Amino acid sequence: MTQGTSSRRASAGTPSGRGRLDRDTIIAAGLKLAANAGSSSISVRELGTLLDADPTAIYRHFRNKEHLMRELLDELIGRSVSAVTADPSDWRAGLTQLATTTLDLFAQYPAIGVEAIVLTTHGPGELDAVEFMLDALSRAGLTGDDLVRHYALMASHVLSSAAGIARDRSQRGVRADEPSPWFEGPLHADPRKYPHISAVSTQLTELEDRELFLLGVSAIIQSAERTASLSHSA
Repeated sequence: MTQGTSSRRASAGTPSGRGRLDRDTIIAAGLKLAANAGSSSISVRELGTLLDADPTAIYRHFRNKEHLMRELLDELIGRSVSAVTADPSDWRAGLTQLATTTLDLFAQYPAIGVEAIVLTTHGPGELDAVEFMLDALSRAGLTGDDLVRHYALMASHVLSSAAGIARDRSQRGVRADEPSPWFEGPLHADPRKYPHISAVSTQLTELEDRELFLLGVSAIIQSAERTASLSHSA
């Protein structure tokens, strides 16, 4: 797949039970439900209500609930890749954009984003993302095991961290575009027993989830640069 492939369902539009019930219409309805503030899950019953259809009709297009969630997650991952605008030669910017768009979409659709912790889609969106990251890290100069390990590290960090942030924000009712602290509330610790916590308690409570997420992305990019440099100088 080429980088920046347009989302295969981006133009699905607003679902309506008055039209023909098909896969794209169901996916669009799932996205609409997942975008509701405070939504942490999607039920087939809710989908049926939104589509003005019997919930069992959804299973004509998806084997089960897990299959539906895989398709919805794959849609978000595919949109993340499509949103990257950096030139392929600027691999650092490309990886950073992919990470941030993934975080933003997971936070926008938390009921879908949280599934990234437990689901692998094997769909076109996921394949596009894997190819994108492997290409970017290859441009960094990585090959073989170093390439694969850094890809796995980046994918694991982006998916699991973005999913965790999406779940936390959804539970606390924080919008995707709002700043959100990593720690909720101040840390009260006896300085005699916890001197290190007490020394940096203010800094800890000032940390934001997005800041730490991007710090992890930056650390992986820096590791890729160092590893490639060492490999070429050996």
